[in-house]
Amino acid sequence: MMPNSVILPAGISQEALLTELRRLSWGAADILRAYARGKQPPHGFPKVLSVDNGGEGPVSAADLAVNQWLIEGLSAAFPDAGWILLSEETAKNQLTEGQPLPAEWLWILDPLDGTKEFLQGTGEYAVHLALVRGNRPVLGVVFLPEADELWIGLVGSGAWCENREGERSPVRFSKRTATSDLLLVTSRSHCDQRLRQLIADLQVGGFKTIGSIGCKVATILRGEADLYISLSNRSAPKDWDVAAPEAVLSAAGGCFTHADLSDLTYNTGDIRQAGCLIASHGKAHAVLGERTTRAMAAIDPSFQV
Repeated sequence: MMPNSVILPAGISQEALLTELRRLSWGAADILRAYARGKQPPHGFPKVLSVDNGGEGPVSAADLAVNQWLIEGLSAAFPDAGWILLSEETAKNQLTEGQPLPAEWLWILDPLDGTKEFLQGTGEYAVHLALVRGNRPVLGVVFLPEADELWIGLVGSGAWCENREGERSPVRFSKRTATSDLLLVTSRSHCDQRLRQLIADLQVGGFKTIGSIGCKVATILRGEADLYISLSNRSAPKDWDVAAPEAVLSAAGGCFTHADLSDLTYNTGDIRQAGCLIASHGKAHAVLGERTTRAMAAIDPSFQV
């Protein structure tokens, strides 16, 4: 059964859009898996996996190939949509600090979330696609190539997972609700002393580390974890890191907010999602926000949650 329709740009049908997103996602999987295994990528992309380090991290040939695949695919499929396409790889040329893009409808794309993990061969990487209207997402795709999981979320209508054959499986949030039982998933590379102290203060049931925000949120959607917390350090998550995972988690009935429970907003002129962000299955979200805010006031009084 098809989920209830969400509001989309004029002339764009939900069925046509989801069909194209499936094609682009599985095509991106073929590209990324080929690069990861040292094989010839499809669609004419170069085989050599060159890596350039600049800005805030590595950019590989795989990032650039999937970026081109997604942007050209959306542009060709919906030439008259009137939306703007923004990705991590195009942001430097598109954005001016302090100035939102002049778009009612905006795609925020991350062709490879978890480049470091991709290059290290952990398999903990994802592809993110989020359609934002104004400052809030209405649709999200989080695609995990190595797990063959295509997570789709229509905010206000529901979320589900598909495999390559199109078979659907539902979101499987855990039944854990007490803070002392919750399992937390956190970053391998962004865990400073403040975050370690916060985890200790919350007294959760346990935690594990995983790369890619998309992969972290997928563990919540599968019921393997219940909670993800991000504290900005030198580099805060960006819009393209967060928009699609938030959309899918919210569509599933979970929550992804600041610790003070305020919404995340996008296309504001500042791509950083700074402060303390909490993603959860939603069953104890308000309590977690209150406890986190109180704990951070003691850990670092100058920190803005």
